Amino acid sequence: MRLIILSFFALLLSGCSIVAMVDDHQQNNLLKNGFERHQMSLTEGGELHYWQGGDSAKPTLLLLHGFGGNGMTSWYEMMLDLSEDYQVIVPDLLWFGESYSAAPATISSETQAMQQLISQLALSSVNLVGISFGGFVTFDLMIHEPKVDKVVMLASPGLIFSDEDMLAMTKRFGADVPEAVFVPKNGPEVRRLLEKTFVDYPWMPAFIDQQVYEYYFADSLPQKESLITTLPAYRDQLNPDEFADSLPSTILIWGEKDVVFPLDNGHRFAEFLNAPIIVIPDGVHGLSNDFPKQINKEIRAFIQ
Repeated sequence: MRLIILSFFALLLSGCSIVAMVDDHQQNNLLKNGFERHQMSLTEGGELHYWQGGDSAKPTLLLLHGFGGNGMTSWYEMMLDLSEDYQVIVPDLLWFGESYSAAPATISSETQAMQQLISQLALSSVNLVGISFGGFVTFDLMIHEPKVDKVVMLASPGLIFSDEDMLAMTKRFGADVPEAVFVPKNGPEVRRLLEKTFVDYPWMPAFIDQQVYEYYFADSLPQKESLITTLPAYRDQLNPDEFADSLPSTILIWGEKDVVFPLDNGHRFAEFLNAPIIVIPDGVHGLSNDFPKQINKEIRAFIQ
């Protein structure tokens, strides 16, 4: 977003997409600093796109992003720094960025794609960092993937959210249904989402909001809606008695003023996991973008 603002006046008269220019700059910077882009074919049909950087001899971090954008947009501010001490893998979740699948659009399909990636890379152990929707995928991997070692969960409540919680969240955004919050259909709806997701989300002309929508949100809308509408059924089929005592070591990081999943969700999830929770004062939901240095510090302290 900083680059968007700095570049705005230079490109205003050129007709270029400012959002595409910023995305290209970030991709080129990752490539220049040793990251590689990969596409992996999925057994069920489709492709998984991911970034890989750092030293493969060091511990692996798998970073899972939330709704909107892709892996790079969620983790760009953290990736280069973390690659100094870890092997860093940043996929686009299915139906985001350049990843897609013939499978049903559910949490389970996302989990199975990540398990294929872990197998493809022959990882004997992997540490997970998940934010928001990526945290739901992270939690499912905690249950089903034995190679998960440690987990850092950002602003994501696992199974500790009720239908009443989802309804309250929807009302806070002035929407009718949860999928209308996370799957915007135009520039104004993108702005509604991002203003409540980030600290001090900047003013930008409406045409840039529309560019953000077209570049990061417009594809695979039915699948993205399905990922939201199938969450309650996913939650309801979980039986904590089957896995609560075997989950990997976890820490939670939460924004004090998160309006997507309020801090109370975080405290209740921390109690369920018997895990510490780190609260970021004045933080909201988009912690990886707003507080990258602090998040990296907490990751290093936890995953040695």
